[in-house]
Amino acid sequence: MSIFLTYEEILLKCEEINAKYEINQERFDEIVDGILVKEDVSADDKIAQAFAQLLQAVSEEISDMESTADLMPTCQMGCAFCCYFPIITNKMEAMLIKDAISKMPADRKHFIENHLSDYYQVYEEKVEQLSGIDIISDPDAKYKYKKEQLPCPFLNLKTNACMVYEVRPLPCRTYVNYTNPKVCADNIMPKETISYEFLYQEYMGAMNELLQYLYENDRIEKMDYPGDLYQEGLLINWMKESVL
Repeated sequence: MSIFLTYEEILLKCEEINAKYEINQERFDEIVDGILVKEDVSADDKIAQAFAQLLQAVSEEISDMESTADLMPTCQMGCAFCCYFPIITNKMEAMLIKDAISKMPADRKHFIENHLSDYYQVYEEKVEQLSGIDIISDPDAKYKYKKEQLPCPFLNLKTNACMVYEVRPLPCRTYVNYTNPKVCADNIMPKETISYEFLYQEYMGAMNELLQYLYENDRIEKMDYPGDLYQEGLLINWMKESVL
């Protein structure tokens, strides 16, 4: 008897979540409200804090959903099969990831910077090949991208760990496996995995609320609002700009 859930059992668990669980909107609203009342904090620092906290709120929301249906992810540290998918972020998110790196302890910051420099030399041809792939319009784009096995710019290939785990993008948080991890090893696009990408609405909705308030009542210096919020692109392209 398998210790792992079957695909059919996972679908039933998802139905259970849909029936029982209501997204905790207050979790996101309270983060925004708590940050906006802070004094002596610049608008840009408030945005950076909200970014990290709202991403964590997404992870907490997923954990609560899993508890509702007694689900346990089979993803483990060092399992990095999903780190070869194309990751889309908007320009603001990419800038905030770069900002988070700039504030890390010097050793960690320099390690990541050197890693990125090496990454774009080692994978120059593949990055060039995949940089223009149309994830939005081409239904086969994810498959085409992943079969090329281009690792995420932030994947440490020695440890198979994310180097920016605290601020890893939303798609990295919302893609989960609940069955045998072997399905990820054996399939380019495993059908058994689950995505909680619908939580983007709560995450980005709260972020936009904060940005709109700061735009109207404060001074945002490091980004262009709302332009940077709606300009989307591949993470491999955004991060390449930081090493040019």
